[in-house]
Amino acid sequence: MTPVTEATLALKLTERINRIEPSATMAVVAEADKLRQQGIDVVDFGAGEPHFATPQHIKEAGIAAIQGNFTKYTAVSGTTELRDAIAHRHAVDFDSDYRREEVIASTGGKQALFNAVQVLVDHGDEVILPVPYWVSFKDIVRYAGGNCVLLETDEAQGFRVTAEMIERLITPRTKVIILNSPSNPSGAVMSPGDLAEVVRLAHERGIWVVSDECYVYLNYTAKRFSIGSLRDFRERMVIIGSLSKTYAFTGWRLGYALGPAAVVSAMQKLQSQSTSNPTSIVQKAAVAALKGPQQCVTDMHAEYINLRDHVINGLRSIPGVKCTLPEGAFYAYPNVSAFFGRSGVKSASDLAGKLLRQVHVATVPGEGFGTRDHIRVSYATSIAELDRGLERLRKFLAVL
Repeated sequence: MTPVTEATLALKLTERINRIEPSATMAVVAEADKLRQQGIDVVDFGAGEPHFATPQHIKEAGIAAIQGNFTKYTAVSGTTELRDAIAHRHAVDFDSDYRREEVIASTGGKQALFNAVQVLVDHGDEVILPVPYWVSFKDIVRYAGGNCVLLETDEAQGFRVTAEMIERLITPRTKVIILNSPSNPSGAVMSPGDLAEVVRLAHERGIWVVSDECYVYLNYTAKRFSIGSLRDFRERMVIIGSLSKTYAFTGWRLGYALGPAAVVSAMQKLQSQSTSNPTSIVQKAAVAALKGPQQCVTDMHAEYINLRDHVINGLRSIPGVKCTLPEGAFYAYPNVSAFFGRSGVKSASDLAGKLLRQVHVATVPGEGFGTRDHIRVSYATSIAELDRGLERLRKFLAVL
């Protein structure tokens, strides 16, 4: 009998699963966890989640749901209470106007994104994707059979994306433009004017815009903005949202999509054959988050600005490290190419690997985000932890 190896197994799996890769961020988390299990003190700049605890009133709503036996199936797209709360919160904060049938709740924003791409992108369709991009965008498109058309941006211009840049890449096969502002990994924020021009261009050309607004509340510019306010163009756009970053709600897994009723209905059909409804008790906690006091959002926003300024000052003080100022999210994206060619380091992946294994600082290499010269540093942690990691990084790079 022929032994089953990883290579022979791969030949028996579907083509669609073989054309995607494991998440680069999840790989870093797994490796850091292995080191911790060995008793090693790891400074974790890799995790893409808030260090804050979920606010108390939200936790209490989840506990009350359990005690009240709200533990049965719900409608696939979420309870009417939750979908109404999502639409209302978005309308209040961003002047949008979505109805209940244009809202679907999902098991995290990633599922909402996955479902949206699966119902919009067919084999051979082209999807314009600005670089750097969140690690999952490219693989989700490839799983759907689409082809990513990468839009290279300029670090010196703060990774700006404009309608003119996108227009140059449009072909008859262009089906979707994916936007992510504030951006993971760069922290770049598209201006309301640039966003409006892209949406207008897409509408004129009959192209969909999928806007991942997971970090929309972590915008450190003058005014946070959602394309949902551009009501005249709503029939060609899908907004992906999440409670994870806004309410320190990552492990609860609750995301949503806002879009035309026909698209949302198709996403509901797909979700009905995969996970069905988001967890019932989590839906109750989500309602408490969306309808309750929003001071927690304001407080976390202010603290992230302090953390951002601290880590950027620290990174820029290290000789050889260059870093643009992120205007949103909670990541810095330093350029570390000055260290390539030293001590066998040829790439960001080499550098990130040595940082983790030699001085036990977890970062995510830029290759997973489509760039070769960067590492991603999450500053969603305490000042003390930032200082510990920055000192290890400084000493490591000084002798590299």
